[in-house]
Amino acid sequence: MLFNPELCRNESEVESKLIVQYLLPQLGYTPDTWHQEVAVGSIRLDFLAFAAQVLPFVLDANSPLSVVMEAKHPKQNLKNHVPRLRHYLTSLNVRYGLLTNGKEIRIYEKVENDVKLVFQCSGKEVETKLEEIKNSIGRESLKQKQVIDQSEVTIFPKEQSNLKIQLQGKPSMKTIAIYHNKGGVGKTTIAVNLAAALSKKNERVLLIDIDSQANTTFATGLIKFQFEEDDNLRESNIYHLLESGEFNFISDVLRKSDYFNNPEIDVIPSHITLIQEQDKLNKIMASRSRLVSKLKRVENDYDIVIIDTPPSRDLYAQVALIAADYLIVPSDLKPFANQGLPTVKNFVNEINESREVMGKVPLTIMGVLPSKISTNSKFLQYTFPKQREVISERYQLPLMESVIYDRTALSECMNQTLQVGELEYPDPKSIVKFAELRTSAQVSAEEFNVLADEVLKNIRN
Repeated sequence: MLFNPELCRNESEVESKLIVQYLLPQLGYTPDTWHQEVAVGSIRLDFLAFAAQVLPFVLDANSPLSVVMEAKHPKQNLKNHVPRLRHYLTSLNVRYGLLTNGKEIRIYEKVENDVKLVFQCSGKEVETKLEEIKNSIGRESLKQKQVIDQSEVTIFPKEQSNLKIQLQGKPSMKTIAIYHNKGGVGKTTIAVNLAAALSKKNERVLLIDIDSQANTTFATGLIKFQFEEDDNLRESNIYHLLESGEFNFISDVLRKSDYFNNPEIDVIPSHITLIQEQDKLNKIMASRSRLVSKLKRVENDYDIVIIDTPPSRDLYAQVALIAADYLIVPSDLKPFANQGLPTVKNFVNEINESREVMGKVPLTIMGVLPSKISTNSKFLQYTFPKQREVISERYQLPLMESVIYDRTALSECMNQTLQVGELEYPDPKSIVKFAELRTSAQVSAEEFNVLADEVLKNIRN
């Protein structure tokens, strides 16, 4: 396996692509010997790897040697983080620490109450320097160093001995489908801007477009071509993720949202040809569960996956709801949208039968999300409260507390363009990023901030 430091564009990618996918396996650490996002007292560590499996998680004089690994953003100077690493190693009496921002890798060794730099290389050199890294902090190397006379080692003061390590990691990856069989209720607006708001809260987000209309793909700025011959999505989109279980995995198909949001978001694009490929996938029963299996492979890379679905009950909608843990149903609460809610409930019941066969728990309906709601004061005073009551009383569905109102800024942010010579290219922005440019968009951005908080509360309770 090769490592390309250019693929690490933020801290989470340094963690996932360099440490989790490359260094830990290459250094001989198995999943039962390393732990991510752990807390030791008041100290929070990105990674802690042991020479041997440690159950229960304790640090004491009998613990195998361990190494702390800390990931930083590629633009950060590692020198600025040495004091904190020194504090970690000396406080916990851990012998080795690794600092990396993807572009550079440094290894420090604790010497009494200080640390010294024992290895340094660039990210591009990691493959040629791998043996040196193994000799320093590889699992087998730590095992050999374990023969040091432990009578000379004091791990903690007496009152802190046997201090337990608490797994502080973020909860396991959660997948949320945005679905309604009625079109025009704001599914794509919800999907892309919720993803942006969650990303702004430091959640690692993967956004999947599984609708042949490819609205999410367009809205995140991935359609950069004016002419068919320049189409760079036709041969690499969600269809290719589903067509085989042996190739085309998440990392092979995903694109970066670029200037759509800050931080940028990983997106699995769709394509207009998706509709004509459906017959092929329908003949392959395994295609319904392939998204589940491929998401399983990246469950350590993302905190939240959001899927924008087609307004139908076709194969692609089935794939999305089978893969999801939660369902959000956007609705303008008008009669036509409401009349589709029983169909949504029936579809969910059918999906749950398939999930049961697969050993998956039933899909949780997070709630109906009022969206594209008029800001007219009289409507909000008299009509809107009655519309809300109908959802729980007549349709017996949970209603989300958040409301996404129909504001001009939401359409403006999606319709931004970029002039290049004589050609005009789409240059959409998330409402979160657009609000940094236009004060008039801040109200809408705050609505999605509130929605993101509600979503996080629901998935982590």
